[in-house]
Amino acid sequence: MKDSGIFSLAALLAVASTANASCAYGTWLRPRSEGGTAEVATFGYSGRTGPANWDALDDENALCAKGTRQSPINLVENSLPVIPAAHLSLCLADMPSGAVFENLGSTVEVVTVPETECGATVGESTMTYNGVDYTLQQFHFHLPSEHLDDGESLAMEMHMVWEGTGGEIAMIGVFIDIDDGTDRSRPGKSGHGAGGKKPECPGEGGSGGGKNPTDPSRPASNSTLPASNSTTLSRRTYHPSTAATTPSILLETVLGAVEEIEKPGTRTKTPPLVMAELAKILNRGTFQTYEGSLTTPPCTEGVRWLVSDQKLSIKASTFIKARGVIGYNARFPQNTPGGENVLS
Repeated sequence: MKDSGIFSLAALLAVASTANASCAYGTWLRPRSEGGTAEVATFGYSGRTGPANWDALDDENALCAKGTRQSPINLVENSLPVIPAAHLSLCLADMPSGAVFENLGSTVEVVTVPETECGATVGESTMTYNGVDYTLQQFHFHLPSEHLDDGESLAMEMHMVWEGTGGEIAMIGVFIDIDDGTDRSRPGKSGHGAGGKKPECPGEGGSGGGKNPTDPSRPASNSTLPASNSTTLSRRTYHPSTAATTPSILLETVLGAVEEIEKPGTRTKTPPLVMAELAKILNRGTFQTYEGSLTTPPCTEGVRWLVSDQKLSIKASTFIKARGVIGYNARFPQNTPGGENVLS
């Protein structure tokens, strides 16, 4: 195994049938339901179904109260490894036909599973970490942010859920703030708009990385790069609370449709999504990384977390719409990875 923070598929098969609408929904841990309706969570964020009692809801949730590498955590300055985005070969594909947007009761998520058109795969977003190739399965939102930036909570956090070829699970976390109207320039328009099908990859538009010589639309593999623990940077290069915040057209597009799925279990289709905007933003930054867990039941450990230092922002009116549908859905911060569970 190349990374101690990677799932053992055989060891985790036992939890694959539990935790309705967990944050790994759409991966092998929790396959997506069929039939056009979204699966609704059986856990919550307050009272008897809240995080302090998740372990009592199902025997498979024992790690929620006993695990020692739980998420989210407080990202304390200089405490964890930081890697440059160029080492992830992050490649996000536009979705010109839009995407399924669903309300799981515990969150709202955008389904990013690639589609097949005329025998070709369309809309596949990929990254490579420590020699493992991942495909983006979905992204969803927490309000307020689950991770803390040196003790500071932000308005929201987006989690991008990735599945590796061997069943590995990785999460990219992105902080979201509220646009207060100060001088923040929007990112330039991508060379590949919503009508295109070419992903925005490292090496395009000056974002770093390289191209695969056999397929220029795909990033080169980072399998020849040093292991992640030898490509780390100083924690001082990572500090979202002081970083510039970029208004996001992508998030405005997605969350602008949130009132269409106000009722848990409902779905809609978003307008075309230009993922290239997000790729450019993430590829110009760094990621703080650690081995943690799902932030929802069954709190499965072995998740590779990559939290970006690039903040996004949305309008206050958009935030109010999202808050009205999502409500409060943030698990409280856990102990430093390897420490005793806060509920022990």
